[in-house]
Amino acid sequence: MNLQKILNRLQKLHPKEIDLSLSRVQNLCKKLDNPQEKLKCISIVGTNGKYSTIQAIRAILKEANINVNIYSSPHIQKINERFVYNDEEISDENLAKLLIEVEEINNGEPITYFEILTAAYFYYAKNSSNINLIESGLFHRFDATNIIKENLASIVTAIGFDHLDWLPENEQTIEKIVFEKTSSLLNSKIIISNQNS
Repeated sequence: MNLQKILNRLQKLHPKEIDLSLSRVQNLCKKLDNPQEKLKCISIVGTNGKYSTIQAIRAILKEANINVNIYSSPHIQKINERFVYNDEEISDENLAKLLIEVEEINNGEPITYFEILTAAYFYYAKNSSNINLIESGLFHRFDATNIIKENLASIVTAIGFDHLDWLPENEQTIEKIVFEKTSSLLNSKIIISNQNS
């Protein structure tokens, strides 16, 4: 089965690449028996430094003999980079099977590419006792990763001006970006990295 053909199909499930809402991913995860509720997660939110922060946490936990899974975005070479379980990228074969199963359960409902990938990550990780390092995508408040109900910690990396085209012109301020990225952080330990003013 051709992984690229599956990915092409998934990209056509919603007319927009980005459509800020949590309802679609919540509906799909409900059909998947809410796998996100079975995970131990650390969320990484911010503008810059998220992936390097994930790698630093991964190294610390590995040294402590704690296994991790990683969900990140975007990928550099292959989509498999976004799905890391037990320190290994998911294979093409397992990713194809996973995406086909989640696509069938979604049953043609409109959902963005990032949303269905996020739901698939949660679904695959649901039986793992590993800590999941979850990189938040666009902002955070309406990001598909923001349907996790419990968090071990939320880490806020440097926040700067990004994705301004998704904000009304009169709200394109650093204060609004900080609000979008942090207003819905879970009641967990919140770690804030050094911020430039």
